[in-house]
Amino acid sequence: MTNALMEDLKWRGLVYQQTDEEGLAAVLNEEKIGLYCGVDPTADSMHIGHIVPMLTLRRFQMHGHRPILLVGGATGMIGDPSGRTEERQLQTTEQIAKNVEGIQKQLQRIFDFEVENGARLVNNNDWIGSMTMIEFLRDYGKLLGVNYMLAKDNVASRLESGISFTEFSYMLIQGIDFNHLFDNYGCRVQIGGSDQWGNITTGLEVIRKMHEEEVKAFGITIPLVTKADGTKFGKSAGGAVWLDAEKTSPYEFYQFWINTADADVVKYLKIFTFLSREEIEKLEVAVQEEPHLRQAQQSLAEEMTRLIHGQEALDQAIRISKALFSGDLKLLSVEEMKDAFKDVPSVEMAKEEKNIVDFIVEAGVSSSKRQAREDITNGAISFNGERVTDTAYEVSATDRLQDAFTIIRRGKKKYTMVKFV
Repeated sequence: MTNALMEDLKWRGLVYQQTDEEGLAAVLNEEKIGLYCGVDPTADSMHIGHIVPMLTLRRFQMHGHRPILLVGGATGMIGDPSGRTEERQLQTTEQIAKNVEGIQKQLQRIFDFEVENGARLVNNNDWIGSMTMIEFLRDYGKLLGVNYMLAKDNVASRLESGISFTEFSYMLIQGIDFNHLFDNYGCRVQIGGSDQWGNITTGLEVIRKMHEEEVKAFGITIPLVTKADGTKFGKSAGGAVWLDAEKTSPYEFYQFWINTADADVVKYLKIFTFLSREEIEKLEVAVQEEPHLRQAQQSLAEEMTRLIHGQEALDQAIRISKALFSGDLKLLSVEEMKDAFKDVPSVEMAKEEKNIVDFIVEAGVSSSKRQAREDITNGAISFNGERVTDTAYEVSATDRLQDAFTIIRRGKKKYTMVKFV
């Protein structure tokens, strides 16, 4: 038996493992169900690697099913051993609460909460946090044998390097989550990354042990997203690509997607966007026949920036990109300039008036005074988007944006930010 949604997920490369493919297809064809995906608040923002399971869950919502978004206020205090070689640094209760708040805001951008099958936000601290140790051991500790737990990859891989009882117990706590959502929210499916297979199947085992009658619950995992060359996806020159605009600005976010390699872009369109199969196949032809136009990258960057940051932020990111491409910085506000140039080479200089020749040599823009004069008279030097061709020009406070920085451009592409101290 097949299901149209599951077939679409397979086409997009979003299905790695299923606990019962035929059974799930039958259930999805017969009824609308609840599905959940969890994220632990190890930081106050998710990065783009986190959102693949969430976007997959959103696809289920678009087909009439109800997404349950679990933020692990309790499990975040424990630490998931999956994919790790050492113990996680424990965080304070206050930091966990702050992280939960940040992640919930981001989830609210991705999902629809106002429709009949509106998303539900839950925090497992609401049912785990009040549980006593005796209740945990008596009601749940007896459900799983130690040998069963030791056989799970996320534990077995840590036995040599060492694993605490705290992290060893993580899979049982996640199993309690699945059972709680099954009983109270009609949740039939858990979705997670490929490293969550052990935790998901443990949850199914807990559900089976807690219910006398045979129940139908399922698990799906999603493959790890990689680049065509096999390297890890989701890193830029500045590190992880975050959903928080304070950590990764909308412009930087947009640039990350626009710079996707031709070999990866169709794969990412399938995984990350909600474009139809027909639209993606059309863009795939464009990659093959007109790669220089980069239509697929443009669509990917626009879809993702709009989804995570909104239309206004997307418009700003496009405006910054166009201004940098044309070299016409007058199109940008001061804040946009600061955003666009925060990663370009920078130097610190004193707040004092100085002849332009001396200024650009000291800033390292030109290699010598002779070269500086040549650059200026040839029209190769611009201050904050304004070309300066007079070698007698005095650089003063009027050239300082917010009295803090100046953007110098030499030629078409070489930018330097001068920060005033």
